[in-house]
Amino acid sequence: MKDNDTSRLSRLTAILTQLQTKRLLTATELSNKFAVSIRTIYRDIKALEEAGVPILTEEGKGYTLMEGYKIPPIRFTESQANALILAEQLVLKNKDTSFIKNYSEAIDKIKAVLRPSEKDKANLLAARTQFEQIINLERNSNNLSELQFALTNFLLTNIQYSDESNQTTSRLIEPFALLSTQENWLMVAWCRLRKDFRYFRLDRIKSLEIKTEKFTPHKMTLQDFFDKHP
Repeated sequence: MKDNDTSRLSRLTAILTQLQTKRLLTATELSNKFAVSIRTIYRDIKALEEAGVPILTEEGKGYTLMEGYKIPPIRFTESQANALILAEQLVLKNKDTSFIKNYSEAIDKIKAVLRPSEKDKANLLAARTQFEQIINLERNSNNLSELQFALTNFLLTNIQYSDESNQTTSRLIEPFALLSTQENWLMVAWCRLRKDFRYFRLDRIKSLEIKTEKFTPHKMTLQDFFDKHP
C-alpha cells in the first residue's frame, strides 16, 4: 500500500471516529482538522458512504451518522473510561504538543464508543477534576475509582473519615469534584453532617459505602465553587 493510500485510510477512520464523537460536523471543520481541502473531505465522505457507512447530510448544517449506527467497539467499563479520562488531565500537563495531540485523539476514539449517557458522565468528570502534579508517589489511597463513580452517578456515599487528630466520624456526603495536590487527592463534597461543602483527603477515608440513593446534582461548575469558596 502506498503512503498516500495509508494516509487516506487513516483519515477516513479518523473522520468516522469524529462523526461518532460529535452529533454534527461540517466539511469546513473536518477540512481544518485534517489539513486537507474541502473537496478532499467531500471525496472522503462519498468513499465512506460507498463503503456502507450511513452518513446523513443536514442541508446547510453538516454531516451526521444515522442514529443507532456504531463502529464495532472495544467495550470499556465505566470505571475504565473514567480512568482514561482522568489520565487525560495528567497528559495535558505534558510539555510535548505531539504527545498531547496523540492522546487527545485517542480519547476521542474512546468517547466515540461510549453510549450517550456514558459520554455525559465522562464530560462531567473531566469538568469536575483538577489535576496538579503529585510529587508524593506513594500509593496512599485506594478509592478514587469508586468516588469517580459516585460523582458521575450522583450517588450518596457514606465514609468513615479520620481527621487530623485521628478522630473518626461517619459522614454522608454528596461527591462534587476531585482535586489533586502535590501530596494527595482531595474530594470536594457536600457533607450532610456539617451542612456545607468540605474537602476530604482520600488517604484519610478509612472505608466507604456507595448508596443506591441519588442526590440532586449541584447546579454549578467547579469554577463557580472556587468563586464561592475561595
